[in-house]
Amino acid sequence: MTLVLASQSPRRRELLAQAGLGVAGFSFERVNPDIDETPLVGESPANYVARLAVEKAKAGLALCGHIQAPVVLGSDTIVVLDGALLGKPGDKADAVAMLNALSGREHEVMTAVALTDGDRTLCDTVTTKVRFADLSRQDILAYVDTGEPMDKAGAYGIQGLGGVFVEAIDGSYSAVVGLPLVESRRLLAAFSLI
Repeated sequence: MTLVLASQSPRRRELLAQAGLGVAGFSFERVNPDIDETPLVGESPANYVARLAVEKAKAGLALCGHIQAPVVLGSDTIVVLDGALLGKPGDKADAVAMLNALSGREHEVMTAVALTDGDRTLCDTVTTKVRFADLSRQDILAYVDTGEPMDKAGAYGIQGLGGVFVEAIDGSYSAVVGLPLVESRRLLAAFSLI
């Protein structure tokens, strides 16, 4: 079997390599599936993020015709504040608004990871609570000007410059980055990949 990562995210690639924890011969390929990420009417955040992870894994599998016996990993991360989804900002003003909303408050980061081989699909979702420090307007504008928030759910990256805004976390750091390592290892073991 060959493991395929259905993502072009460099963060997920690094975390997946870390999940192998030095196992000899642990390697994987990557594909970039394109799915509709529009939430369904009435869909809970937990159901939404799990559905996207599964859809990414299945769409990735469809791109693996050249690979013999692939197992595909899909993952998705969302930020939830007061029950509302904060996706990737559409523009700088959107990023500023998200960071203003997160300032001095606790929010949830939900990351789902799914594996499929076409016959079997397994998925797990991890929720981590993250508390932001109080941010000044200058802090927010300077951070947005770096460009880092623009491709991140909730307009920040805990593993990058945005990490200085995080006062505390309760849960999985790797899930906030984009791939929960403990749960990913369990799923990889279920498919006999590690």
